Amino acid sequence: MRMLNFNDAIREAIKQAMETDDSVFVYGEGVDFAKGVFGIALDLAKTFGDERVADMPMSENAMAGVGVGAAIAGMHPIMVHQRIDFMLLSLDQLANHAAKVSYMWGGHVKCPFITRAIVGRGWGQGAQHSQSFHSVFAHFPGLKVVLPSNAYDAKGLLLQSLKDNNPIIFIEHKFLFNKECEVPEEMYTIPLGKGRVVRKGNDATVVAYSQMVLEAEKAAEELSKKGIDIEIIDPRTSYPLDENIIAESVKKTGRLVIADIDWLYSGITAEIAARIAENHFDSLKAPIKRIGLPHATHPCSYSLEDVFYPDKNTIIKKVNEIVTLKRAERL
Repeated sequence: MRMLNFNDAIREAIKQAMETDDSVFVYGEGVDFAKGVFGIALDLAKTFGDERVADMPMSENAMAGVGVGAAIAGMHPIMVHQRIDFMLLSLDQLANHAAKVSYMWGGHVKCPFITRAIVGRGWGQGAQHSQSFHSVFAHFPGLKVVLPSNAYDAKGLLLQSLKDNNPIIFIEHKFLFNKECEVPEEMYTIPLGKGRVVRKGNDATVVAYSQMVLEAEKAAEELSKKGIDIEIIDPRTSYPLDENIIAESVKKTGRLVIADIDWLYSGITAEIAARIAENHFDSLKAPIKRIGLPHATHPCSYSLEDVFYPDKNTIIKKVNEIVTLKRAERL
C-alpha cells in the first residue's frame, strides 16, 4: 500500500469529498494562499474555484456564523483555523448556536459543520500560538471533538465527520503533518468514538492523544528494553469517548497512565481518570498517573519549552512509578 503523510491525507479526504458532494466547501483565512495552510489546501482553490475554497476576512466569530448558517441550510462547510488559539473568538457561534440548534428544534434541524483546528508549538511561538483547547470544546454538549494521531486516521475520521450531522472540532497537531503511514486511495471512514489499540502489552496501559501517541510509541521501545511491556490506546476522540476500550485494557494491565497535549487541570486526562476510578476501580493495581501541561502559560524560550512540554521521558517516568507497585502497597 502507498505511503501518505498527514497533510496529504487530509487534503485527499477533502478533495474526494468535494468531488463526490457539491455541498462540501472549505473556507478560512488564507485557504487559497499559495502555501495552502501548511500545504493542506494546496491546489484545492485551483480545482474547485473560489466559491468552494473561499478566503475569509480576519473575523473568527463571523466565520463561524457563516458555517453555522450554511450547515443549517443543508451545506457541509469545513472551516479552517490555522491556529486554534483564536477560535475563542468564535466560541459563541460554536457553543451557543452550532452545538444547540438540533436540540432547540427538536432534532428537525441539523448542523453538519466541521472546524479544522491546527494546534502545536513551533520556533518558540509562546503564549498565544501554542495552545490546544480540545478539552474546552468537549465540555459543551452537542460538539464532537476528534484528534487523529496519524495519516490513516486523519483521512478516515475526516470523511466520517462529513457524514455526521453534528458540529465537529477536528484537532490537527503540526508535529504530525509530515508523518507518513499506509493510507488507501479509496474513500473510507472510521467511526467516531471508537478508539484503537496502537500496541498490545500487559504491564501498563498508556492512553495517549494526538502527538502524544508518537511519544508513547517511543517510550514503549525504551521500556521494552527493560522488560516493561506497555499497551497503548489511542481514543481518537475526546467526545464521544471510548471508555470501553480503555477499561478492557486496564482490566488486563491493572495500571493506567493518561497522556495529553493540553493542560492537566480540568482536562481530558481528569475525565478519563474519573471514569476509570468510578466505574472500574477494582481493575486498578496502582494509582492512575496523568501527563499533560502544567497549569501555567505556554513559554516562548526553548529552554523553558523543554521543561514545559511532556515527551517520551515523561511517560517512561510515570510508567516506572506504577509498574513496581503492588496492590498491597496502594491499600
